[in-house]
Amino acid sequence: MSGQHSVIAMRRRLISVATAVALLLTAKPMLADDLAGFNAAIEDVASHSRAALGYLHNQNADLAGVELEQMRDAWGAFAERFGRDRPERFRDNALYVTMLVDVPTRIVAATIMINFGRPDVAAGSLHAIRQELSAVRRGSGVELLADCVLDANAAMEALLVYQDAPPDWDRPATVTDFAQKAAAYGAAVTHCDAMAPPALSRSGEFRRVVDGVAAALTFVPKAIAARDDDLIHRVIIELQSFDNLLALRHG
Repeated sequence: MSGQHSVIAMRRRLISVATAVALLLTAKPMLADDLAGFNAAIEDVASHSRAALGYLHNQNADLAGVELEQMRDAWGAFAERFGRDRPERFRDNALYVTMLVDVPTRIVAATIMINFGRPDVAAGSLHAIRQELSAVRRGSGVELLADCVLDANAAMEALLVYQDAPPDWDRPATVTDFAQKAAAYGAAVTHCDAMAPPALSRSGEFRRVVDGVAAALTFVPKAIAARDDDLIHRVIIELQSFDNLLALRHG
């Protein structure tokens, strides 16, 4: 019966989400333009999402649930302020209304999935929110550090194909592909460094990640020259650890 009650509760929450969005879309706009405030409000939502993902990664469902509740509140504050009154850059963005419906729905779904003992599905909902927020920004020509980190994560994902299956040294095309994927990841992280606010870029924590990636990548040509499968494996593991830190702290 508990599962049935949870489903009913989820339906009620989804109906509440839909009702709230409908009210926002029919409200009279204030016609203000506050891109900085918009970005700050979205970052408040994203910070709770990152924290929840971190707790899910560490198998702490209770604290992940707390972060999701705070994320829901942060989204409510964002939607109240910007649900109808969009910054000018987002006026004609067709993805905006979809975002207003999808994000709170996914937050509710993530909460339910944690209660059902499916943290993997909950994490999937949060990753989907991250991608959707980025798509909305890109659709309006806005790029933040979080978008760059998303691109870096994608470049890392492409490089991971060589973690347990190193390049075929007798096939130059695969060796070139590996080198290009490693270089693409390095370029993505360098772009993130350039996009980071000066105070963040100078911080010790951020520098350890960015400089650590650069240092690890110096071993790529050495591994290729030596045809060293083990070194490639170690380099990718080290890069992945830095990539995870980027995602959990700035994604």
